Amino acid sequence: MVILQVCLPSLVSSSTQTKRPIIVRSDYCNHEKRSLKLHSTVPPSLLVSNSQQTQNPAVLFPPANQSVAAIVFGDGPETQLYPLTKRRSEGAIPIAASYRLIDAVVSNCISSNIHRIYALTQFNSTSLNSHNSRAYSGLGFGNEGFVEVIAAYQSSDNNGWFQGTADAVRRCLWVLEEYPMSEFLVLPGYHLYKMDYQGPIETIRRTSQLKLEGGPIDIHSAKGSRKSNDTALSSITSMGIYLINRDALKRLLEEHFPEANDFRTEVIPGAISIGMKVQAYAFHGYWEDMRNIEAFYQANMQSTKSTDVGYNFCDKESPVHTLRRCLPPTLITDSVITNSVVGDGCILNGCRIKGTVIGMRTRIGNGAIIEDSVIMGSTLYQDIYSQPNAEDSENRKGTDIPIGIGEDTQIRKAIVDKNARIGKNVVIINKDNAQEGDRETDGYVIRQGIVVVLRSAVIPDGTIL
Repeated sequence: MVILQVCLPSLVSSSTQTKRPIIVRSDYCNHEKRSLKLHSTVPPSLLVSNSQQTQNPAVLFPPANQSVAAIVFGDGPETQLYPLTKRRSEGAIPIAASYRLIDAVVSNCISSNIHRIYALTQFNSTSLNSHNSRAYSGLGFGNEGFVEVIAAYQSSDNNGWFQGTADAVRRCLWVLEEYPMSEFLVLPGYHLYKMDYQGPIETIRRTSQLKLEGGPIDIHSAKGSRKSNDTALSSITSMGIYLINRDALKRLLEEHFPEANDFRTEVIPGAISIGMKVQAYAFHGYWEDMRNIEAFYQANMQSTKSTDVGYNFCDKESPVHTLRRCLPPTLITDSVITNSVVGDGCILNGCRIKGTVIGMRTRIGNGAIIEDSVIMGSTLYQDIYSQPNAEDSENRKGTDIPIGIGEDTQIRKAIVDKNARIGKNVVIINKDNAQEGDRETDGYVIRQGIVVVLRSAVIPDGTIL
């Protein structure tokens, strides 16, 4: 393990103030100098020291479940996952048949013994708020554990909505101070990764012990290009995860930067500018920030593979928690399914499925062929044998097509959002090999060559996309 110290320029004379470092912690045990590129205003000089050198004796700190609280954010109005975010926030998007994106982040907290979790939400938050309040209410946190949803609000002091991550935390400090927390862990609620947060917690506490003023820790991915390299690190990219001492957080938000709205672009650079010691903690595991539709699609495809590439949803040491549902087992009749993930409560009749994620309550008709796709499933069961009355047929186009995928339909490299009605003999294969296309009025768009069928869209019989 290596500690890389990047010395910041002092704001006062060097004779009166100690140099203020940014510390980059690396899990590699190679003591050679490595080329690092910090995506921020960091001086290039590096001092390499061995972390296995004798450290000051550790002081006693309360356990994380009593002293650290997590603050999990939903996304803002600008999202790269549209149209999946047309009626939901990024954290509420289904993934790997049975989960939501936010489940990975909350599960990291639980596995790291952090049981006080605040979920701050604002944009398209109905689905996310419902999931959080239902999924984690009975997890057995004990008397002091909880997942508390704090929706954006207006008050007599401030009649505006949250303007960013920093503004949201500032507006909610009165809630966050209900418990005597030592540190706050600020987390995006829509990234996919597994991390034991005890590492950065120990780092900030060791820093506090060494009287380095307990400044923020900015957690970076040492695989910013998402490709590992055993001989060198080409870049490290901020993951948008910050571990901040309680007193430092209050000073930064209320005294130094009372008008700042965002941690990444305002608070953290501002902390460096005033001479506060900001440390960068290097994370070397898999990390996906869901930067676009293709990234989301690939994360789902990796869940269908038995290799150790990507996120492991089957890790018994660090399980992924989600909403417990009372659904029947999936019914499979005369079907061939290979290298796929199938959620609960599906009805699969005489179909062929390969390399595909099949979400809960999905119905697939006889003769259908689904390959390399993400089918998100349905929020309800529909009686496919009942016929709509005349009034329904007149007022709702496509009610004669049941929710699910019809007979003899072919789907390849597509994402089908929830409650979509896809008719018989439909072909969804991106026949023109288009990279981008906006056909929302027809129920679909194309992003990075992937056809995305919108939520509750109706694709009539015989359609070719």
